[in-house]
Amino acid sequence: MTDLGRRALAEFVGTAFLVAAVVGSGIAATRLSPHDVGLQLLENSVITGGALVALILALQPVSAAFNPIVTAVERCTGQLSTADALRLAAAQFLGGFLGVVVANLMFDRAAVDLSTHHRSGAGLWLGEVVATLGLLVVVFGAVRSGRSERVALAVGGYILAAYWFTSSTSFANPAVTVARMFSDSFAGIAPASVAAFVLAQVVGGAIGLLVVRALYPTAPARAGVPDPIEDIR
Repeated sequence: MTDLGRRALAEFVGTAFLVAAVVGSGIAATRLSPHDVGLQLLENSVITGGALVALILALQPVSAAFNPIVTAVERCTGQLSTADALRLAAAQFLGGFLGVVVANLMFDRAAVDLSTHHRSGAGLWLGEVVATLGLLVVVFGAVRSGRSERVALAVGGYILAAYWFTSSTSFANPAVTVARMFSDSFAGIAPASVAAFVLAQVVGGAIGLLVVRALYPTAPARAGVPDPIEDIR
């Protein structure tokens, strides 16, 4: 298998498990704590943060972005070619779809069940801008300052926290957002709400790129990470 093939496979597998963790824990939370939304969110956020730490630690030596926004920033900072970035992003979207299908099936739901959970409003969109911006600062701040071995803990901790301090519960990932459209569950998002969320994530990503470049203008592109900075997301 080629190096790009290995990286694409890592992105596919990692994103699939990430979405399965997000959606699966959301379904489990509503069954275990049916009358306590706050506890449901706590359960969902802890599982998601833990899964991110584990997946990044396992796959970082190959590729562990699991997020098209992170991959796009890597392209903009010269770490990936356009063709490679597109292939990795495609693997992330495909992995996300597989993850949501598996999560639905594990809990005896229809494989594809479009969400009816509408998430719309200026506050939620701003929450996605903030969540995505913060994620990029955490990811590339750790990597470009030479602390790539700490990315897993930094990202897992940030996402767990961002579930709570952002109004949108921090989707911050187009591949995961699109995948969550296919589960009418606690973690789902209605198809009509997806475009605005993704646009907000793109805006947050653009701002994040500017902030990272301003903070680390001469930082080494890969900060000692084996293979392209495939760490996180």
